[in-house]
Amino acid sequence: MRFTRFAMLDWSSGNDTGPTPRKDAIWLGEAGREPVYLRNRDLAEFVLGAMFGAVVNAGDRLLIGVDVPFGYPAGFGKALTGSDDPFAVWDWLEANVTDTPKGNNRFQLADQINGGFPGIGPFWFNALKDDLPNLPRKDVRDGHGMAERRACDAAVPGTFTLWQMGGAGAVGGQAFTALAVLNRLRKNFPDQVAVWPFQTPETPIVLVETWPGLLNDAVKRAEAMGEIRDKAQVNIMAQAMAHLDAADLDEMLAVDATAEGWIFGAGHEDRLRKAASRIAPPPLRNDCFALPPGVDWTPVDTALNMLRDRLHPVTSPEPVSVFAAAGRVLAEDVIAKRSNPPQPNTAVDGYGFKGGAPDDAPRWLPLVDGRAAAGAPYDGTVPDGHAVRVLTGAALPDGVDTVVLEEDTTTDAGQIAFRGPLRQGANTRKAGEDIAAGAVALPKGRVLTPADLALASAVGHGELMVQRPLRVAVLSTGDELLEPGDEAGPGQIFDANRPMLLALAAGWGYAPIDIGRVPDDRDTLKTRLDEAAEKADVILTSGGASAGDEDHVSALLRESGAMEEWRIALKPGRPLALGLWNNTPVFGLPGNPVAALVCTLVFARPAFRLLSGEAWHQPKGVMVPAAFTKRKKPGRHEYLRARLRDGAAEVFKSEGSGRISGLSWAEGLVELGDGAAEITPGMPVKFIPYSAF
Repeated sequence: MRFTRFAMLDWSSGNDTGPTPRKDAIWLGEAGREPVYLRNRDLAEFVLGAMFGAVVNAGDRLLIGVDVPFGYPAGFGKALTGSDDPFAVWDWLEANVTDTPKGNNRFQLADQINGGFPGIGPFWFNALKDDLPNLPRKDVRDGHGMAERRACDAAVPGTFTLWQMGGAGAVGGQAFTALAVLNRLRKNFPDQVAVWPFQTPETPIVLVETWPGLLNDAVKRAEAMGEIRDKAQVNIMAQAMAHLDAADLDEMLAVDATAEGWIFGAGHEDRLRKAASRIAPPPLRNDCFALPPGVDWTPVDTALNMLRDRLHPVTSPEPVSVFAAAGRVLAEDVIAKRSNPPQPNTAVDGYGFKGGAPDDAPRWLPLVDGRAAAGAPYDGTVPDGHAVRVLTGAALPDGVDTVVLEEDTTTDAGQIAFRGPLRQGANTRKAGEDIAAGAVALPKGRVLTPADLALASAVGHGELMVQRPLRVAVLSTGDELLEPGDEAGPGQIFDANRPMLLALAAGWGYAPIDIGRVPDDRDTLKTRLDEAAEKADVILTSGGASAGDEDHVSALLRESGAMEEWRIALKPGRPLALGLWNNTPVFGLPGNPVAALVCTLVFARPAFRLLSGEAWHQPKGVMVPAAFTKRKKPGRHEYLRARLRDGAAEVFKSEGSGRISGLSWAEGLVELGDGAAEITPGMPVKFIPYSAF
């Protein structure tokens, strides 16, 4: 059974770091989830225990990397415990490490261990005020008999020695405290946890030693964008592990290591880095929806341009079979592995020969024995002045560059007769004339069609790297709302928006997530938004997007420090609350179903395309004659519910935004620009069918 979950733990032996996420602390990252900050080791042990229990109960398999050495240089375990078993050291540390959020005895233990070695023992760096007799503050060690580094450390540039107990790169202190915790966890889950490479990685939970330095370039890029380094490390390593090809993962785990242990991915750095390049982009910035200073009313085109310029994909790539990739968004260019056609071939059934027939004189050519068919090439060379039977799609035999159609020939007694003219190369296809090996067959960001899958398969791809489907959470707000079909009381209405918005998301190929409806209660709404942010890549709410007393969506987003209320110069619509909730983008739509649909089509749909990895796309309309009369004032974009009849655009009888029946009656929208307009029958107007979105 393959692994279903991938995680990484970055450890710290320091004191409690407080409630604010920071560097040089404990971070836990899991592929597909936001990394978790753990302020001290007590909390980390509790969270890890809960994770392990959830994995076992759900029947999952977890591969979790830990940024701590699992073993020591050869001979240390024997000197300390009398045994070469690496778990004897783990047991010793669990029994002897005393640890609280405010401190631990790692320096005293290093002093105690050094006292049992000859010369000046292997450990060094005392960060305590008091001197310790056997633990030097500086590296003056000598005569202890231990190697400075393990074999795997020597194979990976940049790793640190286990003997340093404090200061920059002090993995010695981290190993003391981490191995004590990990030993308790593996004992708490007997037969469920394996420690690689000491044990066979066939259990539900497998611990591997990781070194984030293997992915340092990716980590530095995340740091340059303002990410905390430790947070970036766990996120990137967990995602890279998740995106490894199955064969690469198996090979990385097939290590014959000694009791010293091994670093996961060592010797396979290129493959690990390639997998890391497939991870999801960083989250959106808090100011991605901020309006320029002084902007109040926002024109539709300005709003769309800001969304186009500020949004980027938030989904992560994953490999998918060509048989299951229809409708998915390509995460990387598809490069032809093989030319199409792979070799010159015949385009028709007929007879192949060399040289063509430049005039209309009759020709007689003797036939060689055998034939060429698709998948069954002719074995041999056709001599000059001879012909061979060929079927459509067959590779051209050596000595053949022209084919005459079967119906243009007569055959008799082992020869063919035909008349020209017939140009040289007629009825054949050149190798790579469709697409050459190494060329881009399909560009990144394309939504795959059945025809695309045929092309990808033809050029050698059985699997494509595509974006995971965008997860769209839909939430309705308002005390007045009821579930459709419930018994309605005075002042209550049925929730029409959720069924509509969930269906739109599903129809666009996204993964809809129904978060339900909530009353006008801020605490309840906050809880639901937390749930939505945990489950989805983007949140779509309706209602509560204005600035009234009961408009809690905009109020909560404003309190979170990442909210903008875009007053769009638009009819129907106008208020559109945009912000981030726990790093998840939120589109706060008006509560009116007509306005909610228009805002979703006009703003959310192109934004969702970008968030899901597609290229920016706005719907294409067609100019058709108007079948209506309208006088429009300047200052706002307007969208009229419309349909085509006899080649002209009809509009719904009422522009009232409460007339939901108009949405069903319509087949699309007529778009009118910001300026004043006097529309009369026959004038050209832009009609955008619903399908164009």
